[in-house]
Amino acid sequence: MEQLNGHLEALEAEAAAAIGAATSASDLEDLRVGLLGKKGKLSAVLGAMGRLPGAERPLVGQRANVLKEQLQGLLAQRLGAVKAAAMAERIARESLDVTAPCSYVPPGHRHPLISTIEEIVDVFSGLGYRVSEGPEIESDYYNFTALNIPEHHPARDMQDTFYLQDGRLLRTHTSPVQIRHLETNPPPVRVIAPGRVYRRDAVDATHSPVFHQVEVLAIDEGLDFSHLRGTVTAFLQRFFGDLPVRFRASYFPFTEPSAEVDVQWRGRWLEVMGCGMVDPAVLTGMGLDPERWSGFAAGLGVERFCMVRHGIDDIRRLYTSDLRFLEQF
Repeated sequence: MEQLNGHLEALEAEAAAAIGAATSASDLEDLRVGLLGKKGKLSAVLGAMGRLPGAERPLVGQRANVLKEQLQGLLAQRLGAVKAAAMAERIARESLDVTAPCSYVPPGHRHPLISTIEEIVDVFSGLGYRVSEGPEIESDYYNFTALNIPEHHPARDMQDTFYLQDGRLLRTHTSPVQIRHLETNPPPVRVIAPGRVYRRDAVDATHSPVFHQVEVLAIDEGLDFSHLRGTVTAFLQRFFGDLPVRFRASYFPFTEPSAEVDVQWRGRWLEVMGCGMVDPAVLTGMGLDPERWSGFAAGLGVERFCMVRHGIDDIRRLYTSDLRFLEQF
């Protein structure tokens, strides 16, 4: 009995030292299994009780149970201390320095040109039109010939063109998108074609070699100039407000009759877009019977609409990326 009590006392001292030196929860779990598990050191001591006289076994068993409770208490106490230390270290490592200056990224917003295009598209979408897009590098056929502007036609001089070495060109308007759309979509069609276009214009307050257009096309049976006038007027009054609108006779090679459209803005007439009935020659070139199908087309410059809407006096302001200017929108 004295020998077993000596083993228990030695185990108590050894276990207390090992538990006190443990630095992690996994170490403490290993100690718990090694001390109190089925094959642990305490179980080994208790296994030798079978050699004791019957009267001494309860005394040794009582001492072993007390030791077991002590060891469990030490393990739980040390585990709590280890977890608290780990949390304190994490808090110190992840703490925020509230005195440090913050990193601030100002919120972005739509460029005025983009918001103008989106508003124009939104209005025509409400009128039943859908958006169609095409390439910015075009062939002579789509940019001119299919639009009733054959080679050597004087109307080509109206659009100073950037030609590429391979014979292609940078589109001078988004009207080629209408031709491409009609090739794969038989009428009736109602589409708008917003996009970037290019012309060899000298840069000044109202001209830029790169600008944006929105083209409108409607092809159906029985369309006439009254439908064109109603559509254009509805769009302009939705965009600018309930303002007077007037149509003036004009010329475009791909429409006949053609008109320029003005709005009375702040006491004066401003030209804002061109339009007309699709020339029968264009319909014939697309394989459509002009006796059955008719249509109208219109085109506008986005920069012009944006400048009028916001009172911008120089088109170059839209392309300089000056935050002092852009932050106003």
